[in-house]
Formats: sequence, structure tokens, C-alpha cells
Amino acid sequence: MRPLEGYLIIDFGQFLSGPSASLRLADLGARVIKIERPEGGDICRSLYTSNVVMNGDSSVFHAINRNKESFAADLKNPQDRDTIRTLLLKADIVMHNFRPGVMERLGFDYNSVKAIKPDVIYGEISGYGSEGEYKDRPGQDLLLQSLTGLTWLTGNADSGPVAMGLSIVDMLAGAHLAEGILACLYRKAVSGEGGLVQVSMLESAYDFQFETITTFMNDGGENPQRSLTNNANAYLGAPYGIYQTADGYLALAMGSIPVLGKLLGCDALASYADAAVAFEKRDEVKSILGQHLRTDSTQKWLSILEPADIWCADVLNWNQLFEHEGFKVLNMTQKVSMSDGYTYQTTRCPIRIDGELLTSGKGSPKLGQDNQTILTEFSL
Repeated sequence: MRPLEGYLIIDFGQFLSGPSASLRLADLGARVIKIERPEGGDICRSLYTSNVVMNGDSSVFHAINRNKESFAADLKNPQDRDTIRTLLLKADIVMHNFRPGVMERLGFDYNSVKAIKPDVIYGEISGYGSEGEYKDRPGQDLLLQSLTGLTWLTGNADSGPVAMGLSIVDMLAGAHLAEGILACLYRKAVSGEGGLVQVSMLESAYDFQFETITTFMNDGGENPQRSLTNNANAYLGAPYGIYQTADGYLALAMGSIPVLGKLLGCDALASYADAAVAFEKRDEVKSILGQHLRTDSTQKWLSILEPADIWCADVLNWNQLFEHEGFKVLNMTQKVSMSDGYTYQTTRCPIRIDGELLTSGKGSPKLGQDNQTILTEFSL
């Protein structure tokens, strides 16, 4: 039995942040009913974040909405709103990721839902919270990365601001919402009390940087300075970074520069014995190291460094990763099937409970596919 079996979640969320939270809770055993507009459904079905369309919908929709049911309802229609209110009486958890004010106008904000379901756990994600000048702005990942300093941590010093290649703030906010909901579920099990869980993408992006922001606040307000070459962390000295080799790339974490020089046969690094120079002269050290590593293959350097317990790694693309035994042994992918028989490969939940992989063969729902089943089951 999975930990959340028996719990019912009504998820009004769309796109990435909210649905990523309900995906994780579904993996843990909860039943998730996704409320979608009759025309078009979740915006993520058609607002493509990739050029891959699968069975008529965006690949991202399929990735983030597997293991859920779809109930199509027009929340501006009084009859449909009444149907949803009746459904909410059965819900343990209600969640959404609309801008502040939207759910109030529709009559499904926390206070409205609590009035009909006093012990409900209600979770919401906003872009910027419910206060301040940004509260009505669109909570879009790239915009949040840009506003919160994240883009000044990636890339080299002369690269300008660089965005991360994932919708990282969306996913962080979703993870934080799932954490808060799980905490409230525990409290409810103890005291019977429901609660309101609020997460903003803005706060999630700040929290993501807790290490670097703490350093900044205690470093005289000096902005982080990325290295000119091979930057991987603005606050770490050489050799920390990714380096090109004769046939690929090599990642190097923290380590003694003279020891590294001796192992690699790079005599020019021997003079950097003082630990302080790892940061003070990191561009100089990285330049020397980078030139030397280009003289031989990645595997040659790994064969020297790994036996010496130097923290290093090959830099794999996805084709290489999928062929790597370290990936294969994890069984990290699964095949899922939709109601019309369409199947696709995707990732599984990364959590194990009592050694069990939390997989499910249930793919993403077609828009409104579960309406009749839900109407009948709950006598709506």
C-alpha cells in the first residue's frame, strides 16, 4: 500500500508548477482528478515548451500529468460550478496555481472551499505571492529566474546573464507545495485540522539560493563573481568546473591544485600550493588546466584521477547517459498507456518506499475522459 492511497486530490492547476506537485502526490498513491476547461483543457496541452507533439498534446503535458484523471468543467457556468462544489465535499486536498484573485472570482478560493469542507487541505502556488507590486504579474519561469538573481550564477563572467535550461522555478515551487501539503496531512492525521498551504515561485527561487544568498549577505554585499573560464560555481575556486578534453569534457570538483598537477603531469600547477590562490587566481589556474586537459582523452584523465580518489566525472549527453550502466541499473524510466491505447516512455518517481519503485502504467488523460465515471461514482 502506498502512503497516500485513499486520499482524493482535486487539482485545478495547469501548466507546470501546480501539476508537478499533484504528480508527485499521485506517485505516492493519491487519486488526482484534474479539473480542465472543456475547450482546450490545461494550457500546457497546446502551449508547447518543446516541438514534440504526442497523441495530439505537448510532450510536457504527458510528462507532468500521467497517473491522473481529467474532468472537464466550465467554472464560469453555474451548473458546472455546483457540480464541482459537490465533488469538493469528497476531497481531502484541493490545489491550484492561478494568479491571486482568480479562484476568489470563481468561488473556489480557500475560504469558499473551507466553508463546505472545513477540514480541507488547500494548496496554492502563485508567481509572486498575494502582496507587493509584482502580485499580478505572470508567474513564468524565465521571468522568475531573471528577477531573483539566478541568471548571474550560471555561465562564465563574460557571458552576461544565463538562464538555466529547465523550468527550475516551476519545479521547485511544485516540490515546496507537495512538502507543505504532506506536512498538513500529518497534522490532520494527528488533530483533524485542515489548513492553507501557500507557495510563491518568487520565494521558491530565493530559497533555492540559500547557500549563495547567505554568503552574499555575510560578504559585505559583494555580488558573486563568476570565473572567466570553466565557471560552475561563483563562490568556488579552481579547479571547480567543466573542461574540454581531446574528445569530450571532464568535470572536476574541489581538489588540491598541486596534487592535481602532479597526477596529470602538468608541472605548471605545482607553484599554486597556497590554498588561497584556488580562488584568488582561479582564472589563471583554470586556463592552465584547461589547456593541458585538451591534450588527451576524457577516459585517459579519468583513468588517472578516479583511482586517486579525485572528484571527477565524464560529461554525458542523453544518448550516452541512456547507454551507461549507472543509469540502466536504476530503472529510471517506465512505459505508460493512455485510455486510447497510446503508449509512451517517461520517467518514474525518484522516491522508493520500503525498497519499492513507485511506478504506474497509467498515462496522461485525454481531456474530459473521466467525466462520466466521476459523475456516476460521486452521484454528481
